[in-house]
Amino acid sequence: MIENFSHYAFFIADGLRLTLILTVCSLLFSLIGGIAFAILRYQYWLRFAIDGFVSVLRGTPMILQLNFFYFAVPGLLGLPIDILTAGICTLGLNSSAYVAEILRGGIESLPKGQFEAAKTLRIPTWLIWKDIILPQVFRNELPTLVNEYITILKDTSLISTLGGMDLMRRSQTLAAEKFDYFGPLCVAGLYYYVLILVVTYLGKWAEKRWCHDNNR
Repeated sequence: MIENFSHYAFFIADGLRLTLILTVCSLLFSLIGGIAFAILRYQYWLRFAIDGFVSVLRGTPMILQLNFFYFAVPGLLGLPIDILTAGICTLGLNSSAYVAEILRGGIESLPKGQFEAAKTLRIPTWLIWKDIILPQVFRNELPTLVNEYITILKDTSLISTLGGMDLMRRSQTLAAEKFDYFGPLCVAGLYYYVLILVVTYLGKWAEKRWCHDNNR
């Protein structure tokens, strides 16, 4: 039994690379996209377009979006899209919609006088966002953002539906080969759990460090 689990662990571990690449790239994608959506929706001429786009991303299943990027977009653009690219685009865009909503809530919780005071002092708009608004929002919403990125990590398993050899797909392949689903799925679950514990720890560490630096 121990030998089987050892074999399962080594075989499934090869999927860590794809899972981590998907997670990190999607996290960066969603962070940049979420910030852009959150700021641009305060431009009157873009507000309705961004609200509509965010609504569509939040209102449709991620598995549908993943299949759309992998099967439909290549036909529309005439360009092939590999599984990794489709996964990053899907996870990144989908999460950016949720990050934008998280940031919107954080922005609206700030005193309105900060915007007015900054404009009175003629501080450039990009500096208002960079040095005044966003640092406060990220500090206040960090736990919620960490939860969103934990969700990204778990949702990387959807790439297995396209044949991507991540942790989930490798465990399914092994299970079908050995006619044993219990062992491989438990090993895959353990890998996901450890990764989530690491993300949770880093989030708490960043939160304590940020709060400590701002309380000096």
